[in-house]
Amino acid sequence: MYIPRTIEKKIKELSLKYPVITLTGPRQSGKSTLLQKSFPDYAYVSLEDPDIRLFAEEDPRSFLETYPEKTILDEVQRVPSLFSYLQTHVDRQNREGLYLLAGSHNFLLMQKISQSLAGRTAILKLLPFSHEEMRTVSLVDPNTDIEIFNGSYPRLYDKKIFPTDFYPYYLQTYIERDVQQIKNIGNLNKFVRFIKLCAGRIGQLLNLSSLANDCDIAVSTAQQWISVLEASYVIYLLPPNHKNYSKRVVKTPKLYFHDTGLACSLLSLTSSEQLINHYHRGALFENLVINEFFKFFTHRGMVPPFSFWRDKTGNEIDLIIEFNNRSIAIEIKSGKTLTPQYFSNLKKWSKLSETPINDLFVIYNGNQNIKTANGNLLAWQKLNINTIVKQAEVNRP
Repeated sequence: MYIPRTIEKKIKELSLKYPVITLTGPRQSGKSTLLQKSFPDYAYVSLEDPDIRLFAEEDPRSFLETYPEKTILDEVQRVPSLFSYLQTHVDRQNREGLYLLAGSHNFLLMQKISQSLAGRTAILKLLPFSHEEMRTVSLVDPNTDIEIFNGSYPRLYDKKIFPTDFYPYYLQTYIERDVQQIKNIGNLNKFVRFIKLCAGRIGQLLNLSSLANDCDIAVSTAQQWISVLEASYVIYLLPPNHKNYSKRVVKTPKLYFHDTGLACSLLSLTSSEQLINHYHRGALFENLVINEFFKFFTHRGMVPPFSFWRDKTGNEIDLIIEFNNRSIAIEIKSGKTLTPQYFSNLKKWSKLSETPINDLFVIYNGNQNIKTANGNLLAWQKLNINTIVKQAEVNRP
């Protein structure tokens, strides 16, 4: 079963303007399927294939003569030496839409692109399914705990795989192949422990010293491993808002996972029922909602203009979207019943930032959309991000 992806429109649009399109994102997010479905007249070549990889490594000129145009090159970072030859080839051809590159390692891929293909390629990211994409084909479960537990990797839904039969093997493949390509990590057991410790800190301020102490590694190693997890699309860091309204703001980023299903697996959850009273449920729901905003902007080729705000006394706004000198403030609550406390931090933020009521939102796990005197209450299952951003122009890459 193929689910149309939001980013497809942007890829096709940019393929008419650039000789090379680069699509990156986590392993098994659907990059290969998307490119093959969107460009059926293109040849598909996977550099994971040892024979193909050897051909590209040993005779790159003949390789490009064999695939001179309209070719999808998958896992292209596996042959770093090919990029210089690609540069010469596309410059000589001087046409748009020659190659579609796909890769799972952001660090390795971007490193080679900056060296050889800068200015010649548009770079897009494909994350796992969004709530928006799954809702269009009725894949969203009305039980939010099930959605959190399942995560959103395409293979789970395509092959109807239960999460406990998917994520442990996904993690094993990631550790054994992807991580070692980015950085040679000597103690893989400690690295696995480190990832699990990160899962236990979802939605929290990044504390490298605490992570290092709990994992018995140096702080510098913890910093390197965080970078590895970012580069391979396991985690991302949400930056603090730079506006210092109270002179006492927190300046440390918060940690989130790109997929809540993987996070649940790392937390040793084996069923969605365990989430009902789990102490991480609120953080996982917050992660789920923030992921949806990231996917909304990323899958439209935009740079997510996101941050959070917290002062030293604990007042916090979970997500702030800034564009055109305007701020939209969003609080995220996992409860199903509206309480006055839902809007308390938004009221404080509104006074500090002079944000109008129409730009204040609470997203919760209930089922009603209500406009209140303190801001807008939105149900997660009915979420339409267009109603929040109001089709505003966001700063593009």
